[in-house]
Amino acid sequence: MLLQAQVHLTLPAWVHDLDTSGPFDSDEAKVAFAIDLSQRNIDAASGGPFGAAVFDAGDRLIAVGVNRVLPHACSVAHAEMMAYMLAQQRTQRVRLNEDANGASVGPITLATSSQPCCQCYGATVWAGIDRLLIGARSEDVESLTEFDEGPLPADWAGELERRGIAVVRDVLRDRACDVLRAYGQQGGPSY
Repeated sequence: MLLQAQVHLTLPAWVHDLDTSGPFDSDEAKVAFAIDLSQRNIDAASGGPFGAAVFDAGDRLIAVGVNRVLPHACSVAHAEMMAYMLAQQRTQRVRLNEDANGASVGPITLATSSQPCCQCYGATVWAGIDRLLIGARSEDVESLTEFDEGPLPADWAGELERRGIAVVRDVLRDRACDVLRAYGQQGGPSY
């Protein structure tokens, strides 16, 4: 038996048509972009209703991610994970907010349409993120869709803050919930 020796994950082709010029100079603009990614992903039937984007210290877009779990049969292909992996590949930095000598190149911001699940929460701790901007809450995801966001520490936001990651919740929450609600009403799969 020959074991698989590589993983090949991609974003949908429609990402090449995105206007990535910004401006992304506010928290709302960054999260609006992530929510737009989530909407486009369900409109194109290219994955689940989640979008994420990584921005550098100058508010420039580094990478985007959308949920690609079903198209790739890969449970780790969440929007945040895709954005982190692509940002790390682009910058060649494991910790996005540190250069090869460990000097700060942040702040690095992740904007996400919905609160990270337990998997993406863990990745956020290690990815080198300084600011986390969140649209919908996990309870929104679970009440509006069939997704299970998994267990998080009771004080998950406080845990991130103690690690130097500023958390800003409820940025355009209603708009993010509209995307989740539409996905849930159409009976989209919850993987």
